[in-house]
Amino acid sequence: MPTNHQHSYSFDAVKAALLDTTAPFPPAMIYFFSDITGEDLDRLKAVWPQVSIERRRGLLEDMETLAEGDTLLNFDPVAIMCLEDPDPVARATAIRALWQSDQEDLVPLLVKRLQEDPEAVVRTAAATALGTFVELGELDEIKAETYQQVVACLIKAHLDAKDTLVCRRALESLGFASHPDVQDFIRRAYESNDDEWLQSALFAMGRSYDQQWIDLVLHMFEHPDPQVRYEAIRAAGELEAKAARELIFDILEEGTDDEDLYDAALWALSKIGGEGVRELIESALEDTEDMDETLFLEEALENLTFTEQVGELDLMRFDDEDLDDWLDDDAAVF
Repeated sequence: MPTNHQHSYSFDAVKAALLDTTAPFPPAMIYFFSDITGEDLDRLKAVWPQVSIERRRGLLEDMETLAEGDTLLNFDPVAIMCLEDPDPVARATAIRALWQSDQEDLVPLLVKRLQEDPEAVVRTAAATALGTFVELGELDEIKAETYQQVVACLIKAHLDAKDTLVCRRALESLGFASHPDVQDFIRRAYESNDDEWLQSALFAMGRSYDQQWIDLVLHMFEHPDPQVRYEAIRAAGELEAKAARELIFDILEEGTDDEDLYDAALWALSKIGGEGVRELIESALEDTEDMDETLFLEEALENLTFTEQVGELDLMRFDDEDLDDWLDDDAAVF
């Protein structure tokens, strides 16, 4: 459905602004590209090669940012068009703009970029984007053959890619997969004595939701590299590792100047839940005057509420099972 912003501008006005290198592109015009009509997309394809590289890159970055903040915006057709952009940075940015999309038709396009694109920055972005479809495959929300194609492509990239970052991003995307080889890939990365590979291993562990990794994740809370500690805390949250709660409280009580680490700790607690977590986040919310931090903390509280609700449902299911066992035992007596 076209947005109200689209109706404010004709394609000719947008085209003129795209080609005018003497003035910045009007920010309000970016909304024109959301839910763009097929006719206007064809016109855009014709004029796009004439737009400067810097402007193409900037527009795609703006679309990515806007789409992250407003899920009603849909720049996918423009991003798909830009997968063939001659500029590798534009191609990689277009892929990032598609990271939140779950259209199964994207899979062949992303696989092609991962397998054939000459630039590592593009292949890296494609490896990350395909992680969405690994998760969807595990949830049976895409066709089995599509899921198998994605996993096979990522395994090949992880094992054979010449660029280390492509290999690492492929492993991170494979974290969702139940494929029997993935656990070995993760363990090998964890034991590699390479901090960057360790970060990817921890990231994949968090995505796996496999409780076997919890002890290994907690062991990295004391790692000297702050990025490794960040990934360990993040993974503990994704694994909902209750054993991490007090450790994370200790980290926050000691204090840290690393804002990313601080936010990761609070978010992990919102995923784990338990005694003292709500009070901690509410206290942080009362103390902050930063708008971005306020929004983050409010989201953390919403996430904590969800965590608590899920926990209550699990407890109810457990109680029902206990009741059934008691009734069975009681019936056996008679």
